[in-house]
Amino acid sequence: MKRLMKSAALAVSVSLFATTAFAENIRLTGSGASFPAPIYLTWFKDFSKNTAGVTVDYQSKGSGAGVQDFLNKTVDFAASDSAMKDEEIAKVGEGVQLLPMTAGEIVLAYNLPGNPKGLKLPRDVYSDIFLGKITQWNDPKIVAANPDLKLPATPITVVVRADSSGTTAVFTKHLSAINPAFKEALGEGNTVNWPATDKFIKSPKNDGITATVRQTPGAIGYIEYGFAKLAKVDFAALQNKAGQYVVPNAESGAEALAAVKMPENLVAWLPDPDGAKSYPITSYTWMIFRKDNGNPAKAKAMRDMIEYSLTEGQKIADSMGYIPLPPSVVEQVRKASANIQ
Repeated sequence: MKRLMKSAALAVSVSLFATTAFAENIRLTGSGASFPAPIYLTWFKDFSKNTAGVTVDYQSKGSGAGVQDFLNKTVDFAASDSAMKDEEIAKVGEGVQLLPMTAGEIVLAYNLPGNPKGLKLPRDVYSDIFLGKITQWNDPKIVAANPDLKLPATPITVVVRADSSGTTAVFTKHLSAINPAFKEALGEGNTVNWPATDKFIKSPKNDGITATVRQTPGAIGYIEYGFAKLAKVDFAALQNKAGQYVVPNAESGAEALAAVKMPENLVAWLPDPDGAKSYPITSYTWMIFRKDNGNPAKAKAMRDMIEYSLTEGQKIADSMGYIPLPPSVVEQVRKASANIQ
């Protein structure tokens, strides 16, 4: 009898241990935007290392693919630079919580023979380049804006995204805001019908465009500032709404963010920000969660991951080429993260 009781107690303790061990080992999976991938991967690695029993895996595959994974329920959370459309949110019975987690700037990286530095691109010029209307680097309009640079008679090769991309959505929203002809011909979205010429080439994700620009003399492409910083590629100073030429950095990004108030649904767009020092193509980027996850331990791990990102995570934003969230936005995100249960 004693032996039986002993083995029963052992069985209970083993099963309790198994349950506890299982409960403590939580794996969170996410996928989506490549725009914030460098900073997210750094955050998740550090958070996983410092949080016993929790591992966060993130796959950078583009905003469109991340939202699709979220809708298919193959991931715990997604990331997107183009937020999530109302009709997509309506498909999620558990409810959706969008949280802006960082912000960044889209730069126009270029590769020119002779490596001329400090290229300036007026608003009408860079929008017309992506419309296929300006096709040579020594075009009179580019020369006029850059009297001190020796610009070659090289054809412009325009590098655009091959995949469904939130970076494309942010970039085309901006181009549509500043150039009515662009809005009419191409419009905005995760994918657009770029001009069908051999001078427009497609590459997947931010790192794909970065690599293609580096390898292609005469190329120009749109990428997140952090990728340009990391790859040490040249990028242009862009003319903002106030008519000033501005380069991307934490200050010009923060100026742009200050020009818009974050609404209650935490989805704010900055298609053409006001302010003399504002960088013209600046955007928040979002993580997407289910409100009802059916798993309290998993939900708590996600809230802890968000809290880490809002505190320790924001400290490295500037050094990685991102913009720290304004303190008021941090508070709004913290409050909204309580909806993840």
